Amino acid sequence: VSDASGCSMIALLHTGAAKFPQNLLQRARQAVCSLLPAGVLKGYSSIVSRKLASHGFGASMAAMSSFPPQRYHYFLVLDFEATCDKPQIHPQEIIEFPILKLNGRTMEIESTFHMYVQPVVHPQLTPFCTELTGIIQGMVDGQPSLQQVLERVDEWMAKEGLLDPSVKSIFVTCGDWDLKVMLPGQCQYLGLPVADYFKQWINLKKAYSFAMGSWPKNGLLDMNKGLNLQHIGRPHSGIGE
Repeated sequence: VSDASGCSMIALLHTGAAKFPQNLLQRARQAVCSLLPAGVLKGYSSIVSRKLASHGFGASMAAMSSFPPQRYHYFLVLDFEATCDKPQIHPQEIIEFPILKLNGRTMEIESTFHMYVQPVVHPQLTPFCTELTGIIQGMVDGQPSLQQVLERVDEWMAKEGLLDPSVKSIFVTCGDWDLKVMLPGQCQYLGLPVADYFKQWINLKKAYSFAMGSWPKNGLLDMNKGLNLQHIGRPHSGIGE
């Protein structure tokens, strides 16, 4: 994963403060205060400002320093890609499983988990799916099953210290589909358990709509546009977005 892709998410989370109407920004601050231990942001603003500036985001240090400290030590940014067609096929199956581990103090990407997944119900990808996601048949053929990938996710979470009860982390998704619909639905179909850490997440669309006063109908693209940010990465590519 490129450093720039992490900065795209960082920019969306932070540089937008300079664009918020003051009354909405105050509401956003009040909402996140309960989510976000004191002193965590010491030295944080300058680090993030330099990182964002290097990618042309022009982050406002004053705007970022106005945010309350984070409750979470790590944000786990996740975006599945799944089998699809028109009309939609059922069941859909996850074919790309990416996670970025962002440090909640520095917003640096500390680690990446990324695997492609072999679909079993509809093993042949449709032309529509390949065109939408950029994932070709050879990228999923012979790859681990979802059960095997979930086992490796758990191993990665343990290796990264994310299963330590003293470490606070939470997944971040663009919408509820990934962890409310896709993962639990496929796990139910396959008779697999869903780990507890997948059962809570931050929906970035909801955070954006609360702060900006409008719902981003087109997801990440609308949020970038609303904050005057340039999109980085290929749309509908899990690791790219």
